[in-house]
Amino acid sequence: MRLTLLGTGDARQVPVYNCSCPACDAARVYPARRRGPCCALIECGAQRWLIDSGLTDLTERFAPHSLSGILQTHYHADHAQGLLHLRWGQGLVIPVHGPDDPEGLADLYKHPGILDFSQPFAAFERRQLGELGVTALPLTHSKPTFGYLFEGPGDERRIAYLTDTVGVPQASCAELQRAPLDLLVLDCSTAPQALAPRNHNDLTRALEVIGHLQPTQAVLTHIGHSFDAWLLDHPDALPPGVMLASDGMVL
Repeated sequence: MRLTLLGTGDARQVPVYNCSCPACDAARVYPARRRGPCCALIECGAQRWLIDSGLTDLTERFAPHSLSGILQTHYHADHAQGLLHLRWGQGLVIPVHGPDDPEGLADLYKHPGILDFSQPFAAFERRQLGELGVTALPLTHSKPTFGYLFEGPGDERRIAYLTDTVGVPQASCAELQRAPLDLLVLDCSTAPQALAPRNHNDLTRALEVIGHLQPTQAVLTHIGHSFDAWLLDHPDALPPGVMLASDGMVL
C-alpha cells in the first residue's frame, strides 16, 4: 500500500487569507510550508482511491479513468467541494463511498452527474476493493463522519486515516486494536488547549489517541496555521514516532 497526503491543512488552509502570523508568512515564501485541503490518495495493486475531494482542481490532477473511486470521510465543504465541478464530466461513472448523510453538500445528490452515491458505507462495514480492504469507522464530528482502516494483501499491513474528529470513539478504537497498527494518520488541528475543542483534536487529545492505539508510526494532519506557528516556537513538542504531515508526503 502507498498513501500520499495530497493536502494537510484545515478548512482555512495555510497561508490564511490576510494573516501575517509566522506560519502564514513563511508559507507565502516557501511553497513546502503551504497546506491545501485535507485529502489523500491510497494505492494498492490496481486500486487507486481518493480520500476526500476538497481539492478544487481534481479534473486537472486526475485523468479520466485514473481513479477507482472516492472515499468521503464526510461532506463538509473543505472535504467535498471538488465534487461540485467533477460531477459535470462525461463518459464515465465515479463511485463515491462515504457516510449516509441526508444533507450531503449543496445539490450533489440532486444533480450527481457522473458521481455514484448509491452505496454509502454503514458503520464498521468492511469492503474488499480488489486487493484493498476498507473498513468505515465512526468518528466524533459535527457531521456524519467516517475514518478508514486500510488493510493490504499478504503482509496484512494496516493503515488508519482518521480526520475530522475529537478523540476516537471506543468502538472504533476496538476495531483498530484487533491487530497491530502500522500507520495512523490523525487529525490534529491545534496546539494544546485547556478545554477539548468541539470538532477537531488539539495536540493533547491527539497524543492521547496515539498513546491508546500504539501505532508503529503516527502522522498528524488537518493542521491549522496557529498550530504551525506554535510548533515554530516548540520544535521539540512531538514525541518520537510522531511526525507532522506535509502536502505531497508519501507513506
